[in-house]
Order: sequence, then structure tokens, then C-alpha cells
Amino acid sequence: MFHFPLSINSDPSWFKPSYPQLKKRRKLNKTHCHLYNHSMSPVPITPIMVGHIVDVQELRRSKPMKIPTRFVRAMEERPTLETVAMPPPCEVPVVDLSKLMSGTKEVSNAEISQLAAACQEWGFFQVVNHSIDLGLLERIEDMAKDFFMLPLEEKQKYPMAPGTVQGYGQAFVFSEDQKLDWCNMFALGIEPKFIRDPKLWPKSPPEFSELVETYSMEVRKLCQSLLKYISTSLGLRGNVFEEMFGVAVQAIRMNYYPPCARPDLVLGLSPHSDGSALTVLQQGKGSSVGLQILKDNKWVPVHPIPNAFVINIGDTIEVLTNGKYKSVEHRAVTHKEKDRLSIVTFYAPSYDVELGPMAEFVDKSNPCKYRRYNHGEYSKHYVTNKLQGKKALEFAKVQIENLS
Repeated sequence: MFHFPLSINSDPSWFKPSYPQLKKRRKLNKTHCHLYNHSMSPVPITPIMVGHIVDVQELRRSKPMKIPTRFVRAMEERPTLETVAMPPPCEVPVVDLSKLMSGTKEVSNAEISQLAAACQEWGFFQVVNHSIDLGLLERIEDMAKDFFMLPLEEKQKYPMAPGTVQGYGQAFVFSEDQKLDWCNMFALGIEPKFIRDPKLWPKSPPEFSELVETYSMEVRKLCQSLLKYISTSLGLRGNVFEEMFGVAVQAIRMNYYPPCARPDLVLGLSPHSDGSALTVLQQGKGSSVGLQILKDNKWVPVHPIPNAFVINIGDTIEVLTNGKYKSVEHRAVTHKEKDRLSIVTFYAPSYDVELGPMAEFVDKSNPCKYRRYNHGEYSKHYVTNKLQGKKALEFAKVQIENLS
């Protein structure tokens, strides 16, 4: 997961607005959008030396005798080729959105209970009957695949500069000796408009922008709907998150994982939790099973249901619920013969929102686990560190002093 911080080099005071400052800053946003556009492709004060990053699709085409060292993981990080054997009850839960939206009270309440269990016990679920046009899903998938199949020099017209998170390339790389993921990414900021970098939006095919806009609008509605039911499952008002988040930040990232001759040595995407509130994943039809989640200290594969979305709880919801609904560490693995395509949407609060555990989830038996912080600061922290399990969330945790 990634977020779009205001700027790696911003004055930290910018991230801590008092309430009376917000109107002034929103006015500044409109008149100084170039500040934010620069922030989407920030130029670090000190150049980030990432070394030579080989494009994995080009690497696959060259059929090397062995996997380059920068992709080979330490023994303890390497995936096992065996599928984790889990009994049927341990399959990722499925939530039927149509039952939540239009079922009888009895049916709706039963599905709310299913959603609550999925969020609390798994942090992941698949949503079916989401009402998003299946033709739209097919078109965005075809377009994403076509983009990744373009010649390298064409894709490199939209480069993801070191230390940034928009464009084509690899994100979260901060040193020359850091291990690389077996994955190519193409990422764009969607909402609010000021986080976009127009230079990184392809002009071809001509319908690219319109299709991404339409798809993102539909997924945004899905996120808003799911958050309403998640809040209900917590015993909260249905619109509490929508009111709290302000103009929510939304981003899209397309991931392409080529086949790998030694899938036992590499990772498609390093283990991490997402800093978002919700993450929505669409897996390409015919793709290999690549997403794995850490469940009871075992890596469990997620088998996407056709035409469903895979949803996961992000760090933001973990903080707001004081750990009742937790974000879950996940990763991607590769396949020896099959490729994998995924299209991921990240939905998060506005940068100027202050976050912390809600009063409803803090008492003597469950003391406050996280401090209050500005979401812009957390976003900045998230994207300026490599993916490393749930380490990013330490930013928000209450530090207990040793008084002995």
C-alpha cells in the first residue's frame, strides 16, 4: 500500500493545522495546487541512491541463468512452494453487499454480523454482488494489461522517481542494497484532484483517463458504502467515518507480476499492512494466486472469487477502533509459469484530519493503544520507509515509558 504525502520536504508544521486554519489552507490548496503536484513527485533534499533497478518484465524476457542477487530474499523471508493447508472454515470470509443494502432486517443483520466477524478475526474479506458493472472491471483490466505489455521505453515516459510513489517502476526503494520485489507498478493519485501529476497520466490510449476516472468513482462509492456498514457493525452511526475523513484521499495502483523461474527465492511484494482505511483489490482473470495474508502466524493464500473484490482493513481503522479491527500483514508471491495482474485502490482520510482511538473503544480494560496524530504526517512516514511488516504503525503507538 502507499499514500500520497503532501511533501517529503514539507515544513512539519504544515501537517499540524489547528481547526481555524483549515479554511485558510483549503483556500491555499486551490490557489497553490502546484505545491501539491510537486509533492506527488517530490525531490528529496538528499538524493536517494537506489542503484540500478532492473525491470522484471525485461529480466523475464532475457531468461537469465540465475535470479539477480537483489531479488533473492534471505532464507527466513522466502516463500514456501507448498500451499498452506487450512480447513474450509478458515477461508477468507465473503460478504454479500446486496444483503446489506436491500435485504430484510433479519438478512441484513446476519450479514452485518458476518462483516463484523470478518473485520475482527481476519481483517480481510471478499465482497460479492457489489453492483459495479462487470464490463467496467473487464475494461480496466484489459487496459492495465495493455499498458504493462507496452515497450519499456514507452512505459518509462511515466517514471516513478526514487523516493516517490506515482508513475511506473518500483516504490519504497531507498538504498542500493535493498531487496527488490518481483513486480512492476503503475500508480496514480486520484482524489482530491490536487494530488494528481498530469505528466504521469498516459495520453494513449485516448480513453485511459476517462476509464480510470469512471472506475475510481465507482470504487469510491463502494468504499463509502462499506465504511457505512463497518461503522454499523461497530455500533456506531453509519456516516461517522465519512464525516470524520473529510475529502477522502484515493489512489490507484496497477501491479504486474511476471512469471519467475525461481518463485521460491523471491517475493512479488514485501510483507506489509496498508496505511489506508480500506484497500480494494481486483485480481485479473486467469492470474496466478499470489496474495497471501498472515493468519495465526501462517501465510495463507487468498483465492479470489470471480467478479468479487478483495477488501482489507488498513492501519487507519485499526487506530480508530483501538485495535478492535486490525490491519493485517500481507504479501504477494510469484508463479513459475503464470503471470498475475492486480488493480488496487487505496481509500484514506484527508491529510488534514487528526486521528486517534475513538472514545467508544477506550476503557480501563482496553486502554488507549495509539496516540493522536495528523494523517498527513502518517502518510509521509509511510511512503518514506520501505515495506516492513506492520512496522509503519509503530508511528502511532503509545510509547510506554519504563519507570523502573
